[in-house]
Amino acid sequence: MLKSALRTFTIATVVSSAAFAAHAANPKVGGAAMYEDKNIVENALNSKDHTTLVAAVKAAGLVETLQGKGPFTVFAPTNEAFAALPKGTVDTLLKPENKAQLTKVLTCHVVAANAMSTAIEKMIKDDKGTHDVKTVGGCVLKAKESMGKITLTDEMGNVANVTIADVKQSNGVIHVVDKVLLPKM
Repeated sequence: MLKSALRTFTIATVVSSAAFAAHAANPKVGGAAMYEDKNIVENALNSKDHTTLVAAVKAAGLVETLQGKGPFTVFAPTNEAFAALPKGTVDTLLKPENKAQLTKVLTCHVVAANAMSTAIEKMIKDDKGTHDVKTVGGCVLKAKESMGKITLTDEMGNVANVTIADVKQSNGVIHVVDKVLLPKM
């Protein structure tokens, strides 16, 4: 009886440890756990570092899209990245009359693929140091790798650093970036 109880306890411990390890593999973003079984929007709602991005996604009407099947790779700018834009830019973009421009900016952060950092690094290497990343918004970002970090240069010449890579989602992956990527204006 004791052996049976001990065996059951050991199996339960192994199973719960495996389940914890599966969730622990995903990095926290904005102080919140990111779960592989939740979609991009569900996870972003929990990140205190992405409240501006969430507000922008809502204002652009992209919530349903980013909750969709995907796969999507989202280069997710932080609140600090939005705050670094010229004063008044975010408020202007969030106005209903600027929805098309906001949508363009946001979709320049989205790729219709599930691109983990290792895949991006391989494409950069295969392309001899710079890989063109085509976004769903029609922008072309220049991906580079330096000292183990991926950078993205937008069409305006701004360089964003991937600060947290490979945050797995049920419908793709998020890479947190420290700049807002802009289309050519």
